[in-house]
Order: sequence, then structure tokens, then C-alpha cells
Amino acid sequence: MHLVGIACFEGNKAEKLTILTVIDAFAARHGIENMVVVADAGMLSAANLTKLDAAGYRFIVGSRATKAPIDLESHFRWHGDAFADGQVIDTLTPRIGKNADNDPALRAEPVWNPTAHTGSWRAIWAYCAKRAARDGKTLTAQENRARAVINGESAARKPRFVKASTSGFTLDQAALARARRLVGLKGYVTNLPATVMPAPEVIASYHDLWSVEQSFRMSKSDLSARPLFARRRDAIEAHLTMVFTVLAVSRTLQQRSGLALRRILRTLRPLRYATIAINSAVQTFPPELDADECALVNALLQGRVTH
Repeated sequence: MHLVGIACFEGNKAEKLTILTVIDAFAARHGIENMVVVADAGMLSAANLTKLDAAGYRFIVGSRATKAPIDLESHFRWHGDAFADGQVIDTLTPRIGKNADNDPALRAEPVWNPTAHTGSWRAIWAYCAKRAARDGKTLTAQENRARAVINGESAARKPRFVKASTSGFTLDQAALARARRLVGLKGYVTNLPATVMPAPEVIASYHDLWSVEQSFRMSKSDLSARPLFARRRDAIEAHLTMVFTVLAVSRTLQQRSGLALRRILRTLRPLRYATIAINSAVQTFPPELDADECALVNALLQGRVTH
């Protein structure tokens, strides 16, 4: 079962300032206990993570690559920059700044304990060779853009890895080297102990966010959630309620049929009933369905899943 909720706030309020209010209201409305909040790195601040934990919520959020040198200090000291494809490192990350919970003098990574490590969260870092290749390609493109600006071949917009000084632009070699060192790494922060959820499950739960992102893109584009030409709260809420109602119906159709929404619409749109009146006789003719169309209609009406 999927539960959908919606809330709107004034435009001058950032999402990270409203998410706790939305979570509390959602959990209370549906009577949810032991809720796990999954979000990307930009949604939750350090203060919000602390508030979520204090309120009894579990969370899984994406970590920023800039945290890797601190979280993986032990690994870099004992193993250098070497990572194996698919390698997962279960360690700690400081809640704020840096602390002594993770001692780089010890070869083994510490096992996060909420009682013993009150100044840290559990951090999981995973290395993927395919991600490393993609990250390396991105960094090369960013380096080329930086060099184009430095050489005057492009407009003097300051892209990544460009340092400005009184003498002009120079390439930030140190920042580029740090970024190259971290290619292929993806971090996750959680307050779920390893005894409750192993690292692979934490990673898999976070990656399920793709379906949420897909729904956001669908609501904003296909369902025309924006641009929004309304200024009164009741009109705004009515518009967003309609958008999310259609989104919920669309998701239900996809789950029941196992098909993409575009394929469902392409199959059903040509089907029409015909009502013919001859003299005083009125007769309605249903559309003739082939085997695929009949299977789809039955799945949507009865909730059966077809493949």
C-alpha cells in the first residue's frame, strides 16, 4: 500500500525548514510508527537529522562527497586510494565538524553504536567502477571548461576548479585532485544500527528514491503542477490536490498492469463505445477488444498484474 500526502507553504520557506512539519503531520494522519525517512543530501540539514532522531524517526540520507576524506580517513591511511568494485565500508561520520569517534590509527572501521557514539551517525560508503568512470568523465569535462575560461576561450564565468585572483584565473589543482580521489564513491548517512538494517539494505532503500523522483518529474511536467497561476491558498491547494490525485491513479494503473503509463494510454485511447439511434431504437456497441487490450482492461478493473 502506498500513502500519498501533500502540503504547501509560502514560497519563501525552504524545503529543509518544512520537512519536519510535513513528516509529523503525515505520521499522525496515518498512524505510522517506526517510520524511516529517506531523502537526498539537500533535503535535511544536520539540525534536522538531530530533530528527526530525537522525535524517534529513523532516516537514510545521501552524504556529500566532501565528507568522504573525514569518514574514510582510516581507509585512506591503511589502503590508500584503492577500492574494489562493489566495496562497501560501514563506518562513522561526525554529526558536525570532526570528532575522535573514528580513530584513523585503528585499521578496523568502528561499528556505530547510538549510545557509544553520540557525536556521530552511521555512515556507509560504496564504490562502483561504473560510477567512477562516469564521475571521471564529468570531472574531465569540468576541467576542460575551467581551462577554457582560464585561457580566455570562454566567457569569464567562474565554473568549478577556477580560482580568481588579482592576476586573473588559475586552475585549482588541489580541488581537482581531491575530486579525482573520490570518484566512484557514494555515501549514505543513517541512524539505523547495522543490527537493524545491514548496509546493502540501507543502500537499496536509498536507491528506491528514483521512483519518488520519477513521480515528481511526472507531476511537474506531464500533470502540469507548474507553472501555477494562482495566488489564493484554496486555489493552490485545489490545483495540487488534483495533480496528486491523478498521480495516485496513474501509479495504481501502472502497478496493476505492470506497464508504463504511456503504453496504457496508447492502448486505451482508441477504444470507444458507439451509441446509434435508428428510428426510435437506441443501441450501444462496445469496442471490440483484442487479447492484449482485454488482458489490460481486466488487470485495471480487477487489480491483476500482467506481464
